[in-house]
Amino acid sequence: MKSIIIQGSARSDGNTFKVNTYLKQILQCDVIDLNKKNILPYDYDHNNTHDDFIPLIKDLVQNYDCLIFSSPVYWYSMSGIMKNFFDRITDCLQIEKETGRQLRGKKLAVLSCSTGPEVNESFYDAFQLSAEYLGMTYTTQVHTWLENGDLNEEIKEKLTLFASKLSL
Repeated sequence: MKSIIIQGSARSDGNTFKVNTYLKQILQCDVIDLNKKNILPYDYDHNNTHDDFIPLIKDLVQNYDCLIFSSPVYWYSMSGIMKNFFDRITDCLQIEKETGRQLRGKKLAVLSCSTGPEVNESFYDAFQLSAEYLGMTYTTQVHTWLENGDLNEEIKEKLTLFASKLSL
């Protein structure tokens, strides 16, 4: 199974990046940084099809079995850049229907990162419900944080367990 981490953070080299780097080593997978893509907000008239979203989503559905969405927790929710990406999936239901159909059967997992060990479980609702709506399989989730800028042993163990659940 080929996986990719889709990082949606306002900082390309922040804490979420550090966690993703560790997970990437475990999974030997690719990482895409949404912050380095030009993905415009959803537009009802679809005047934004010249940006990076359509090529990116086509690459994802054609080349990966498991999409791991990785986001810091901003105000109890996914980051704005990640929300923008999810809003644009609407294009796959309206003008890129064949691409949208290819999401069916894919696995979706979520990695959250914040300043401490607590996360409101509602953080994962949008991911779970989106997976269900799109016919994807929501596999697992993991919450992470750094202590003094580093991953502690507890987080490393959580990431190893998370990675093992992706192959089930």
